[in-house]
Amino acid sequence: MQYLIREMVSEDIEQVQAVAKSSWNATYEGIIPRPIQEKFLNLAYSDQMMKRRLRDSLLMVAVINQEIVGFCNFSSVTAKGEAELAAIYLYPDSQSKGIGTALLYEGIKNLHGVKHIYINVEKENEVGRTFYEAKGFKVIKEYDDNFEGHILKTVRMVLSL
Repeated sequence: MQYLIREMVSEDIEQVQAVAKSSWNATYEGIIPRPIQEKFLNLAYSDQMMKRRLRDSLLMVAVINQEIVGFCNFSSVTAKGEAELAAIYLYPDSQSKGIGTALLYEGIKNLHGVKHIYINVEKENEVGRTFYEAKGFKVIKEYDDNFEGHILKTVRMVLSL
């Protein structure tokens, strides 16, 4: 399978929004009620928020045949060499093909001076947790997160480079 990883541009916003929605709905079915998912997606992936993310963070997309099939979003690197991996999402049928790994590593390559990458993942998200553990992320704490009135068990992980 041929895919290209590149930085996101504003013309990609609509396709990235579609990936986020599809990935969220598939990943959190039975974990987060659908109305709460939709409320979060409408806020976090609104056109305005996507433009802000493009301006203030690193967004990479995975492209197959000119269609975006996945993306990742990293915060800027702090003075301490720390960054957050805010999102790494793929269409469900694009998972387990090395694309998520390529997004992660290409993002890391573009984060100058990064020493530690942090991620928060829902404890019941087995696919996500397994992916991060396989890449060397280590659990540093677990906590309850009040997500729009729904309590999630969240795992905080770090990858030290």
